[in-house]
Amino acid sequence: MKTKVIKTESELAAALLRADKLMDAKPGTPQGDELEVLSLLIHDYEEKNFPMDKPDPVAAIRFRMAQQGLTNKDLVPFLGSRSRVSEVLSGRRNLSLKMIRALVHGLRIPADVLLGEMQNA
Repeated sequence: MKTKVIKTESELAAALLRADKLMDAKPGTPQGDELEVLSLLIHDYEEKNFPMDKPDPVAAIRFRMAQQGLTNKDLVPFLGSRSRVSEVLSGRRNLSLKMIRALVHGLRIPADVLLGEMQNA
């Protein structure tokens, strides 16, 4: 396959098929280099044509809680009190910078996800 910018869904399908065939290629080989270029082209096309919004900060917190089996009580060290946890998770209170820092360090939720509400305001 000749590597070129992907402009249509049929070109995307062909690139995905080729990338699948190259999946076991070793880095630094011609096939590995082709896979790397195809991956970048596929990513670029998908970013432009199928953009994904960042998750809502509260949804991200709830997702991390589910992943780690945490309860609302487990968030008290990050958010301050049980009532504050309840307010944040219900959407009645926005996250403060102090809360965001605590969640980033404690639960490893990316800061840009938690800042989403501030960036859209």
